[in-house]
Amino acid sequence: MIDKTVASLEAAVSVIQDGATVMIGGFGTAGMPSELIDALIAHGARDLTIVNNNAGNGEVGLAALLKAKRVRKIICSFPRQSDSQVFDALYRAGELELELVPQGNLAARIEAAGAGLGAIFTPTGYGTLLAEGKETREINGRHYVLEYPITADFALIKAERGDRWGNLVYRKAARNFGPIMAAAARCTIAQVRQIVALGELDPETIITPGIFVQRVVQTTPA
Repeated sequence: MIDKTVASLEAAVSVIQDGATVMIGGFGTAGMPSELIDALIAHGARDLTIVNNNAGNGEVGLAALLKAKRVRKIICSFPRQSDSQVFDALYRAGELELELVPQGNLAARIEAAGAGLGAIFTPTGYGTLLAEGKETREINGRHYVLEYPITADFALIKAERGDRWGNLVYRKAARNFGPIMAAAARCTIAQVRQIVALGELDPETIITPGIFVQRVVQTTPA
């Protein structure tokens, strides 16, 4: 019997090892798997490479992971905002490496990994510092930059509901990067508000099929 449910948040993240590359869903705090991040901090894995849209807000969630100094490198598109003081301090002190990726390119490179593509050509970044040292090509009169897929050992994502096979549905804008990260990671760990019985999710509403999810944990009391 296929059952991907895990009893606790701690057990869900216990497989994440030092030095892993971890995708973390969320657009700011919308869709951020905060409970899984807290469990990852408690777990103690360090020297991590994090892939996320931004670099944390305030001192909770991803920012708390950075503050705990568990992250070696972050790949993101929007590292600085009014409450990114944790990232700012670590970056200015030379304690955190940053790979800046335009948001469209970030999504496209993650999608490319999920689709099994070897690389993509994108016009975004051509003629800027972000294209330095990268292959470029003119296609149909337009200039493009060669970009490689972004893969990860793990993805931590947040969904609204899931079943024991790992099928997931999301709540509105909290969906954001979750589906493409699930497809791009070797092991996807999803926190959900509710785990339902098989057949209870309308197949037409399932966004992430269970084939892309390895672990599901419920964050609210059963």
